[in-house]
Amino acid sequence: MAKDHKYHLQIEWTGNTGVGTKEYKSYERSHTISSEGKPTLQGSADPAFLGDLYAWNPEDLLVASLLSCHMLSYLHLCTVAGIVVLSYQDDAEGTMSLGNGEGRFTNVTLHPTVTISDASKSNLAQELHEKAHKQCFIANSVNFTVESKPIIKKGSS
Repeated sequence: MAKDHKYHLQIEWTGNTGVGTKEYKSYERSHTISSEGKPTLQGSADPAFLGDLYAWNPEDLLVASLLSCHMLSYLHLCTVAGIVVLSYQDDAEGTMSLGNGEGRFTNVTLHPTVTISDASKSNLAQELHEKAHKQCFIANSVNFTVESKPIIKKGSS
């Protein structure tokens, strides 16, 4: 039986400079994203679309969702498999293509670097990235390629 999970968020445009959206360059793209009990995110557009370089944009948040979902799925699978993860970092890159006034992501590549306590489990730790990808709710919801190029390292516990 399917179980639905609902997510309730709010957005508020904060970029009215006094004239609303009278012209393309007359307003800021700033906004806040909130959800009860959570810190508010400061959002904007990508700087290429007159946004604030220092605020989160929708493209950043999409890639961040993929990063977070993959990591959380992977950590769970490692726990179940008895692999002790000591550290996890990822340096992802997403590509969005624009054409004819429309844009879409064409791919996101994850580059997780994982340090585990037992080198004898390196192959399994590597394999679990594919399983984590298949279980990631966000990756299953997008219509572009998401790939993972993990590196597994042996650390000391």
